[in-house]
Amino acid sequence: MLGLALRRLLLSVPTLVGIALLVFLLSRLLPGDAVTSLVGPDSSASPERLAELRRLLGLDQPLGVQLWRYFAGLLHGELGTSLRTGRKVATDLGLRGPVTLELAGVSVAVAVALAVPLAVAAAARPGGWLDRALGALSSLFMALPHFFVALLLGLLFALRLGWLPPAGWVPLHESPGQHLRHLCLPVTTLSLLLLAPLWRVGRATLAAELRRDYIRTARAKGLRESAVRYRHALRNAALPLCTAIGLQLGNLLGGAVIVEQVFGIPGVGRLAIEGINLRDYPVVQGATLAIGVAVILVNLVVDALYALLDPRLRAP
Repeated sequence: MLGLALRRLLLSVPTLVGIALLVFLLSRLLPGDAVTSLVGPDSSASPERLAELRRLLGLDQPLGVQLWRYFAGLLHGELGTSLRTGRKVATDLGLRGPVTLELAGVSVAVAVALAVPLAVAAAARPGGWLDRALGALSSLFMALPHFFVALLLGLLFALRLGWLPPAGWVPLHESPGQHLRHLCLPVTTLSLLLLAPLWRVGRATLAAELRRDYIRTARAKGLRESAVRYRHALRNAALPLCTAIGLQLGNLLGGAVIVEQVFGIPGVGRLAIEGINLRDYPVVQGATLAIGVAVILVNLVVDALYALLDPRLRAP
């Protein structure tokens, strides 16, 4: 199992290098100029002053030299310095990363906690009213974009009903109650969009498992129906569910970028959008690389779960 994890970790290195290279090149293709964005379009700074700023920020160097410096910094654990604030990008990521991790972690936990029992209930009676209703709802939510669901929930529960705050963020240590209230809408948005594909995978896999011979044998032995569904069928359906969770977590982190912007949550996604708007290249590169690392780590965790659920994968 340890050897498998090491191999996966080594294979992820070229992926990270590719992500870093691609983000570096694409950020330079953004329209506009970083220095002009920093000083403002109506600034009275002279061309000589703008050229001096580009020299101080290292933006006057050829693209190859900038790329070399960027990768040299990565090898030393440096993600660069924000052109706008002058702070280390790693410092900003350290402050905002826990917010995004909490948002994603709670959303996944809620989605899995709802998807598994709903999938079991629907697979137990295929074609029933619950199966048809959940199938229609899952198709609807899979077709809706993140921003539309976020705006719809905000309009209903914040503006119309006034039950929840429309935006903002309160740290847990300041006020646990307000923290949970501000967490409700973004978590609900991400959970609904993650719940739909997880339910469909779980329902299809469990329906196939419940038709197998070993299920009929378990029922013939007099086992309770709940034990047959959860202890036997669900255990064998866990691998496809783990695969679906791993694949959807990448979409979840991408959706978190939009959700954080809609609800004003100070996470990594919002940091990336701020960097894009201000042409803050180091921030964009650091935030995107952090999201890429998170996706790779999720895949490593899914591989570890495979080995725990299927003993055949533990063999060298």
